[in-house]
Formats: sequence, C-alpha cells, structure tokens
Amino acid sequence: MDTSPQTAAETQPVRRRRVPVAVVVVAVFLACVATAIGVVSWVADDVSSDLTDQEMTCCWEEGATPAWMSDQLGIRIPEGASDRRSGYKTGQRYDTGLLAFVLPSEDAERYTGRLIRSGTEMIGNSHPEEKGYRPAAAFGHLGLPEPETFVQGLRKASLCPDDLASPEGKYLQRCVDLFAHEFTPGTTRIYVRSTIEPSITPPAASNCFVPLSPPRAPARPGRCRKRAAGEVGAGAALAVRRLPALRGHGQEPAVLS
Repeated sequence: MDTSPQTAAETQPVRRRRVPVAVVVVAVFLACVATAIGVVSWVADDVSSDLTDQEMTCCWEEGATPAWMSDQLGIRIPEGASDRRSGYKTGQRYDTGLLAFVLPSEDAERYTGRLIRSGTEMIGNSHPEEKGYRPAAAFGHLGLPEPETFVQGLRKASLCPDDLASPEGKYLQRCVDLFAHEFTPGTTRIYVRSTIEPSITPPAASNCFVPLSPPRAPARPGRCRKRAAGEVGAGAALAVRRLPALRGHGQEPAVLS
C-alpha cells in the first residue's frame, strides 16, 4: 500500500474556465445588431423598389399624341412611318418627351442622314447599359425596349437646333437624343428622347382622370392631375396608332408638313 503523501497539484480539483458574462452579453448584442441591419437593409431595398416602380408609372400625360410630340420636338414623322408611339412625362424640374416610329431601313438611313449635320455620322453604342436599365422616362412605358441597351444594329446621335441647317434638322425645336435600331433585317425603329423645361402642356385627353380623393398638390393649369401609382381611371393605357404598311425601298420618305 502506497502511503506516500500526495502532492497539492494531485489533490487540488481541476477548475473549469468560465466564459465571462460580459463576453456572452456582447456576443448576443452583436448578433441582434447584425439581424437588425439585415432586416433594415431588406426593408430599405423593398421600399426603394416600390418607389422606383411608382416613379416609373407616375406622371405620364395622356394627351401627348405622336403628332403633338412631333410638333413640340420639331421631328417630322415620315408619311411611310408605322407603329407611331409617343409619351410625355412631367417631373419636378424637367419634363421628358418620347417619340418612336418604324421605317424600312433604307428609308431610315436617308431620313437620319437628312436630320444630322452634314459631314457627320451617327455612332454605334460601344458602352451599352445593362438589360435592366430603367431611366426615369422609359420607352418601356410605350411597350418598347430601351435603345441604350442595344449594341448590334444601333446608331445614335445627340442633336440641338443651334445652327443645325440640315434638311430635316432646320425644323428641330429642342435638343434630342436620337437612336436608330434595325431590330429586324430591313426594318428600323427611330427613337427620340428630349428633356424639356416644364413650359408646355399636352392637349387634354377626352377621358381626363378624375381622382377619388383630393389631389396632394395642385395640377398645372389645363392639365389632368398626375395619376399616382395604384390609382386607376378610364383611358389609362396609351393608345398606339398603327398606320398602313411601310413604303417600298428606294423611295425618299415624304414628311408631314
């Protein structure tokens, strides 16, 4: 029998290390903060998406016909143009006018050549926007893709009326971004976008929207009130005029006076 005295180290019980309460509290707090940040970020993204959707659908005037928009911009529409579409969106500082129509590619080439400055050419789109690109005044409102997203078959130019003496440019009333996109072989769509100071008024639509509740802000004189997101009314969809078939190739496109 071993009667040798045991050392103090052998007889002393092993102590387990306890995690300080403060460390546990800090860890729980950080986890809660991370969860809260995630929730706030998700809500913010959702709200931002809703606001973007409202901005995209708000404030389009129903009386902006292709003929009216053509007159305001000084972009004369060729007689043979089909699928004429237009839109006018009001904004806080600036309004935006949109115009689009389709021509046979040969006619479109001649038309844009008569519009841009002599000795210049429209350029390609070497830096396209991503497919989800959504400008404040989007051609998507007219049921069309955004021309800035195209590369193949797209030519573009920016024009202003100052000293523009080309056969069609002399009628130009406002600075415009001009796009020509051959979306199918032999067929080209002309897109025109213009930023406009809020000084013009589209003709009143025959089915002016009447709100169910008082407007939040006074409308401009002579205009229907801007429709807020979620509100509905007769004539909400923009009518698209579809004109007779395209003219044949090799003919100079006539223009409206």
